[in-house]
Amino acid sequence: MTSMQTAQKPDIVLKRAIAASIVGNTLEWYDFFLYATAAALVFGDVFFPVGTDPLMNTLASFAGYAVGFAARPLGGLIFGHVGDRVGRKASLFWTLAIMGISTFLIGLLPSYARIGIAAPAALVVLRILQGIAAGGEWGGGVLLITENASRKRAGFFGALSQTGVGLGFVLSSFAFYLARQLSPEDFMNWGWRLPFLVSIAIFAVGIYIRLRVNETSDFAHAETVQGVDHAPLATVLREHPKELLVGIGARLAETCGSHLFVTFALAFGKVVGVPVDILVLGVTLGMLVDSLMMPVFGWLSDLFGRRRVYAGGAVAMALFAYPFFLLLSSGSTPLVLLAFVLGNGLCHAAMIGVQPAMFSELFPARVRYSGLAMAHEVSSLVVGLSPVIATALYAHYRDPVPVAGFLVGVCAISLLALAILPMRPRADRDCSA
Repeated sequence: MTSMQTAQKPDIVLKRAIAASIVGNTLEWYDFFLYATAAALVFGDVFFPVGTDPLMNTLASFAGYAVGFAARPLGGLIFGHVGDRVGRKASLFWTLAIMGISTFLIGLLPSYARIGIAAPAALVVLRILQGIAAGGEWGGGVLLITENASRKRAGFFGALSQTGVGLGFVLSSFAFYLARQLSPEDFMNWGWRLPFLVSIAIFAVGIYIRLRVNETSDFAHAETVQGVDHAPLATVLREHPKELLVGIGARLAETCGSHLFVTFALAFGKVVGVPVDILVLGVTLGMLVDSLMMPVFGWLSDLFGRRRVYAGGAVAMALFAYPFFLLLSSGSTPLVLLAFVLGNGLCHAAMIGVQPAMFSELFPARVRYSGLAMAHEVSSLVVGLSPVIATALYAHYRDPVPVAGFLVGVCAISLLALAILPMRPRADRDCSA
């Protein structure tokens, strides 16, 4: 191998890692977010018909949605362990496989009207499998990039892994938008199934890409120099409990805001009379801007620090909580679209764009996958009930003020966690830092 090839190899590895992370994450989160959209628009009637009040049906549907978040810490535990012991690549192969198969099977499920209680029971089981897969995906997708990137540009490159999350939602929303062009009767009878069924082809593409990616440089170095940790989660709990707890707290605002500005917003918009197509278009536009802004905020965190940029996003989300619902209930299409763009494209992007680098710098390489996965997924469990809580608050008060107050309170917790967040920057290829 020539010296020129040697010098180019890290860049080639990084480019492949970026491509594999973005494409794989996009495909996996397309599957995961299909359920979120269907839970707000379809599943209440198809699988959870509990009464005549549409809010009650939606509440039951969101309870099934929340089960997936309850399963995500289990996925983080399982695949964090696999990722720290066997490798990031092996873990990411299985997360994508489980997600793809589960999503395809959801598209084949008979309705409650046909098989009764077995329908929602089977849906919940498949949602649990989705949650397990998603719980292992985030940390691996992040590390695929950040463990191959320079410390000085880890914020920018790490944020690229998150664009797959946003693009996955854009694709799922667009798929539902196309399905909604069918007649209402055809859409409810069979059209909603199409976005789930076509995911099997997308899944095959994702598996092909994941099989061609190399193992990360940090993992290979840690395995060679230190050997694998045989109980990585135990090491995280014993040696890094503060990092784990504040990581969980710091993420609460981002994930709660995402649930409310996307999933609950769809249900809220329907209740206040916003056409469903406008809501889906708003979510799609908001998440597209979200994906484009993530690398911008990651780059800003390289310049001004992770904590400062992340805190700015949490403050902005708290301040925008009530105006978001005012814009949504205004009856004006431009204002509805503006609500989604500002809520997701600025407030949310400022936090999720910084998360990969910020969380990667909390844990050493030999237990990093487990640390990232548990910090990320335990916070998902804590606020996975956000759409349920928000729907219950709005059903009781018929006013968005309590919902906005709930989000403000969660943002305050994240700001407190950021104030005590221990940052131990990862030196390039220094896996013991």
